[in-house]
Amino acid sequence: MNTASFLAAYPYQNDVLALPVSNADEAASWYGKNFGMREVERGTQPYRFVILERDGVKIGFSENGGDPTQDGAAVLVSGITEIRTELESREVNLSDWRIDEHEGKQLKVFFVVAPDGLCYYFHEPIESIS
Repeated sequence: MNTASFLAAYPYQNDVLALPVSNADEAASWYGKNFGMREVERGTQPYRFVILERDGVKIGFSENGGDPTQDGAAVLVSGITEIRTELESREVNLSDWRIDEHEGKQLKVFFVVAPDGLCYYFHEPIESIS
């Protein structure tokens, strides 16, 4: 059984359900293929948008005119090594491993900068890594 999963997503800016992209269709396709997400909602108000989901965690993409290079999400995961291996197998461009400290806890982390410019901070508390 695959224990790797997304647990939560937190926005860098305002809204993890409205991350700025130039093309919502391209975002849905890329994140579906590479992050293993599936589409759960699509609309046009107030802008064209698509919301994707994995393991109950939703991330949305909106053609809202925002700058994707200044936005993204922190994604809390379980099984970070497996998540990284999954992304590497899809030839996603990843940063090296890093250890961060947040609120007295050490986190094992890596970054992904997607082709749309959005940056993702994948992280897992070290004590939960088995």
